[in-house]
Amino acid sequence: MILAARIRLRLGLPGLTVDQTIPFRDKEHMKARLDAAGVRTPHHYRARSGTEVREAIERVGFPAIVKPVAGAGSDMTFRVDTVEELAAVIDAVGPVPEVSVEEFVDGEEFTFDTICAGGEIVFYNICWYRPRPLIGKQNEWISQQTVALRDPDVEHLAPGREMGRRVIEALEFRDGFTHMEWYLTADGEAVFGEIGARPPGGRTVDAMNWTADIDLFRWWADAVLIGSVPGGLDRRYNAVTVFKRARGQGRIRGYEGLDHLLAEYGHWVVALDLNPIGSPRRDWQAQLAGDGMIALRHPDLATALGMADRFGSEFTIVAP
Repeated sequence: MILAARIRLRLGLPGLTVDQTIPFRDKEHMKARLDAAGVRTPHHYRARSGTEVREAIERVGFPAIVKPVAGAGSDMTFRVDTVEELAAVIDAVGPVPEVSVEEFVDGEEFTFDTICAGGEIVFYNICWYRPRPLIGKQNEWISQQTVALRDPDVEHLAPGREMGRRVIEALEFRDGFTHMEWYLTADGEAVFGEIGARPPGGRTVDAMNWTADIDLFRWWADAVLIGSVPGGLDRRYNAVTVFKRARGQGRIRGYEGLDHLLAEYGHWVVALDLNPIGSPRRDWQAQLAGDGMIALRHPDLATALGMADRFGSEFTIVAP
């Protein structure tokens, strides 16, 4: 199966379609290419049966990650810490034809997003996931955040920037959008996660736009069709999207704590998209968006994070 790495861009002109494909069968094939190029990836093994999963765990050790070879995001992804947990995970991934058993990399999770033209990176961005998505996927109470950083060139992120450029070069990507995820360990090592030849989901392109009041969808088209993007990029803000999950079950009854937060921080809020009152609560494990999204921005990172944390802790969507 070809990795979900196809961009199809339609611009409303008769017969005009731009198609960019990275020709890799799956994520494991891609990681093998990166291993050969000297890019640090988690130690990983393919498995097609419970027996093979157990054999791979013996090589990787605990904790480990088990996830589909052909998958997206954190869907059907499990952290395994014990033999007892492993048995339950093997049952859970039973319907999956093939899984990857990987070393668990302990660290913060970031993105390296690019727009490329003619094999050159003409725009890049780094987002910080708070907390890493696997933790958010396992804990219903967490309000997941994506932070589009005003300054992606800070020193401690240099290993990720360098690795991102090496990944683009090793995969010979030419034109279009890419979205890479990577880990930064406590000792400063950058470890590759995965990459797709597509823009990121979860309103992340919007967050990137809000950092500088730009239109990356237009930049993407310009890169593919004319080989360049506008100059003069001026990132003025850190932009944070906060995804909310309703408390309780059933239909949305109301919002608590929102008014006083908007009164205090409304100037910095750039988007508010909430599941309407009376609508059924969404499955929190099936989608990142949950029951609502608040997006805000601020020039100072600590201030932006503080505001985001208050929306995460003091604002509640009620569905008793």
